[in-house]
Amino acid sequence: MRHLLLSGAALIALAACGAPEPGNGTAGGTEQAATETAAAEPRFGTFGFDTAGMNAEIAPGDDFNRYANGGWLASTEIPADRSSYGMFTLLSLEAEDQVEAIITEAQAAAGEPGSNTQLVGDLYQSWMNADAIEAAGLEPVRPFLEEIAAIETLADAAALFNSVHHQSPYGFAVWADPANPDVNALRLFQGGLGMPNRDYYLSEDARFVEYRDAYRDYIVTIHELAGIEDAEAKADAILALETRIAEAHWTRERSREVTETYNPMSVADLAALAPSFHFEEGMDALGLDVEEVIVIQPSAIEATSQIFAETDIATIRDYMAFHFINDRTDWLPSAFDEASFDFFGRTLRGQEEQRPRNKRGVNLVGGALGHAVGQIYVERHFPPSSKAQMEGLVDNLITAFRGRLETLEWMDEETRTEALEKLSTFEPRIGYPEIWDEYDGLEISADDYFGNRIRMAEWAWNEQLEDLAEPVDPREWSWPPQIVNASYNPLQNQITFPAGILQAPFFDPDADPAINYGAIGAVIGHEIGHGFDDQGRRYDAEGRLRDWWTAETNERFIERSDGLVAQYNEFCPFEELCVNGRLALGENIGDLGGMQMAYTAYRNYVEANYEGGEAPVIDGFTGDQRFFLAWAQVWRIMYRDDALRAQLVNGPHSPGMYRINGVVRNIDAWYDAFGVTEEHALYIAPEDRVSIW
Repeated sequence: MRHLLLSGAALIALAACGAPEPGNGTAGGTEQAATETAAAEPRFGTFGFDTAGMNAEIAPGDDFNRYANGGWLASTEIPADRSSYGMFTLLSLEAEDQVEAIITEAQAAAGEPGSNTQLVGDLYQSWMNADAIEAAGLEPVRPFLEEIAAIETLADAAALFNSVHHQSPYGFAVWADPANPDVNALRLFQGGLGMPNRDYYLSEDARFVEYRDAYRDYIVTIHELAGIEDAEAKADAILALETRIAEAHWTRERSREVTETYNPMSVADLAALAPSFHFEEGMDALGLDVEEVIVIQPSAIEATSQIFAETDIATIRDYMAFHFINDRTDWLPSAFDEASFDFFGRTLRGQEEQRPRNKRGVNLVGGALGHAVGQIYVERHFPPSSKAQMEGLVDNLITAFRGRLETLEWMDEETRTEALEKLSTFEPRIGYPEIWDEYDGLEISADDYFGNRIRMAEWAWNEQLEDLAEPVDPREWSWPPQIVNASYNPLQNQITFPAGILQAPFFDPDADPAINYGAIGAVIGHEIGHGFDDQGRRYDAEGRLRDWWTAETNERFIERSDGLVAQYNEFCPFEELCVNGRLALGENIGDLGGMQMAYTAYRNYVEANYEGGEAPVIDGFTGDQRFFLAWAQVWRIMYRDDALRAQLVNGPHSPGMYRINGVVRNIDAWYDAFGVTEEHALYIAPEDRVSIW
């Protein structure tokens, strides 16, 4: 598969990973090498942690986040072009600068036509040529708007729904089949909304009412900028249509449930389910030669089809015209781009300023042509030693988790056997892919940004069609190696750790071992833990969606996970809005299980490497204290209020301060390390602490 990552999110942070020094794969020798060979100072503080960023006046047991990070929180301001700011941002900005150097060099090199150098350089050049975009005005859009204006029937609209470029109330994607993960399958998702999800349309919270009012004003502005008449009336009709679609949509929580979202359906049955969308003719027009589709949210597709059958054609035309422009505001003159930022950036996320154009271009190219850039990034910024270091730490975490599984008291032997078998088949993928994406046939021009994006979309769709006709290739990466992220794929049982994350504060070869275990070790454990969270546990060792749990053990898992849901539901940064513990459950299980695995691995290391089985005290902190402080440092973050609201309703991760406090209060060793008692705010009675993995 040759990917175009058109989101441009090449440097976004979701999870993390890192690496120790090379070792023998046991919990012992790996980090011993790090302490013996270290020739430089840690990046943060004297042992890998920023003690200057603490607030020692706050008791760790009252608010561990503010104890560990309170000084930094008090002295740091979120940059004007950011909606949040933390350690992930810091590392992302560094990777961004490194990628920018690669891209601008390609721009200056003027590579041979079709080469990676030419594609990268010319795409960036076309984006940076804002004068050409301004001069083109709306002319590139007009042929597409004319197609929409020609719609006279619902069948006409459906023909455009089932095309590459036009807005649709649903979306197709090609991914492995959960019933047979060696085979690619076509999936169908709900869609059609302009705001992030149904909550933005339906929540009665005062701020979300303001979002809806601002969205209506934004729709009016886009119409006015495009010279489209009756903007006010059309905006009202479009918002009303999208509100009906939102009412039909599944919630984010329900859409996480893998057993509910696996709904294979023949094309004929799908056409009968949603007759307004003319799926049989539309899929043929799109080149989709399949007999079956996995429908993710069937009732939403059915209801949305009925909604469009009941909607007048003029409103459907207006809806499609607005969204065609809205989806491409940064392809158009600056007035459109600024209007889009004002709503999606400033209003929905609280971001005060648009990011500089060159940085936006770096993220565009680094995402869309990520592997072309990534090959050079790896050569420059990911030494072979880092890959070996990572392999050693992943082995240590898997060893620690295996030991925990073998002694887990609530799991019966039948389920334990299956769990151990699944763990044995985990495939770590570290740094960069075995095979690189290629971009054969893609045409990029230095002076035609709009045309480039059109051609990129068509090229990417054709790649999807090729994938659909081929078996799954487990060597492929959908992410570029420079991304600051990590992932677990249940269908291939793979944990992936791109090169971009393998830097301090996640991994620092010159830091104290406790820091590396508490930071990168815990987030490696997080990804391993996803294979056994509330959804990942439903896949077996071969990546198949199969129930391998006995009824008794399943009941015990649900009891424990429900306890975690209840705990996180109590975290409320706003009086009217709290963490959705059910939506965030998978990530919270990953966090808690990852920390438990990492702590076990760290204690194995301590027993093997320190006389008397105790780590030395450094700057007044014990080894266990340093371990937990490392976790807090990784999730150090500040949010603007609107960005925090977005995090709560979009999920799936809990906000950083709750990832810190919510995890440590469930780990007995944290209480011992910091002397936490029932007098402290974070205290949970031992019998109420959640321990799953």
